[in-house]
Amino acid sequence: MVSRENVITWINALHTVYADNRQYLTDLDAAIGDADHGVNMDRGFSHVVREWDPTGIPDIGGILKTTALLLIKTVGGAAGPLYGTFFLRASAVCAGKQALDAGDVIALLQAGVEGVMQRGKAQPNDKTMLDALIPALERMQQLFSQGAGLDVLLPAGAAAARKGMTDTIPLRARKGRASYLGDRSIGHPDPGATSACLMLEAMAESFSAH
Repeated sequence: MVSRENVITWINALHTVYADNRQYLTDLDAAIGDADHGVNMDRGFSHVVREWDPTGIPDIGGILKTTALLLIKTVGGAAGPLYGTFFLRASAVCAGKQALDAGDVIALLQAGVEGVMQRGKAQPNDKTMLDALIPALERMQQLFSQGAGLDVLLPAGAAAARKGMTDTIPLRARKGRASYLGDRSIGHPDPGATSACLMLEAMAESFSAH
């Protein structure tokens, strides 16, 4: 089971991950975007951990909703609405929960992915964050249907996200600022897919911690 404390660990880990990868994500975005993705992600999660008080939030849904609202308020560019929507949709399926089982974790991820698809109007292979999120979700759903538990689902989802991110390199961007570059967007990993991959890798590590 994933505890409320595991979810708090995840959000705190994201603060560290995006601080550590601020320059890397910004460099990726400089190649095909506005050169602000790393700055925006770092700013957003720094604000979350500075402004929230998780001890006063009784359930996992509330933790994720608070995260969402703070991200929407502070993250610039396209990332704010998209990551904010991910966490807001995820919070709805975790409302009132003190712990999550494998099915709940998949429901959390599925709700977030569906929210990002609706908000960003993107599809697989558009060279967006969905190219990391969707393979992770599909792999976890497949393994869950075969009876796998969180100890298998979490690392498998993270690995699928990493491959999905890598698979964006040869793609031509069809959404966002990168789409204006046409064929010049080919040959670069998508910054959003990279940050989404980092998010799921941090989830796998944090949700496995005891």
